[in-house]
Amino acid sequence: MRKFKSILRTVPAIIIATALFSCGGPATKTSGDSTANSGSDTSKKDTMSAAAAAPFDVLVVTHTVKDYAKWKSVFDSNSATRKAAGMQDLAVGRDVDSANNIIVAFKISDLAKAKSMIAGPKLKETMSKAGVISKPNFGYYHIIRFSGGANPKQWAVVSHKVKDFDAWLKVFDNEGAAKRANEGFVDRALGRGIDDPNMVHLVFGVTDIAKAKAAIFSDEKKKIMMSAGVIGAPDIRFYNEGQ
Repeated sequence: MRKFKSILRTVPAIIIATALFSCGGPATKTSGDSTANSGSDTSKKDTMSAAAAAPFDVLVVTHTVKDYAKWKSVFDSNSATRKAAGMQDLAVGRDVDSANNIIVAFKISDLAKAKSMIAGPKLKETMSKAGVISKPNFGYYHIIRFSGGANPKQWAVVSHKVKDFDAWLKVFDNEGAAKRANEGFVDRALGRGIDDPNMVHLVFGVTDIAKAKAAIFSDEKKKIMMSAGVIGAPDIRFYNEGQ
């Protein structure tokens, strides 16, 4: 979604961007999570800040580039066009396992303007000039939960479709932020698809990537997702902060 030498270092953008990339929203205290009930002050602060924050819309773009430095130069030079379309740069990430696979997140103030720019011929020309070598994927999400905190150098982004969002959310909250923290995840953001509300977009800060990968690809996590009504295989990716 998780700012360019970076936009990630501008304070307002950091607060939103660290929220933006995860399998979770802010820490939520539930009766089924005894660990959460004895959580740290930090968890409580994240919960309170998330509750006070207003929802917002984002555009998340993923694609593969031939050369990151060249792509970044073209991307930075095109900032005025994005601003004119009501898009605020939030974060750039590079896939942990394949550094030329890029994720970019934008806060959008005008959905129609953003979609118009994405559909226009100028963007295709710009991407070609920047060396984009894959078909880009564009995801529009309404972020309904997010929390700030320390700016993570790594994050995980999980997207999947669910049968029923409310049923899925109950399972997710019952699992609890404290359990996910023990697995190396820090809940940052939870979004729903704008075009399909049963599409879920989650962003986590990652404190221990080995633990986080082991947990999220485990049989236990698969069972939890299945019980929550996740449809098909989730898209799970880990990113380093882009420079």
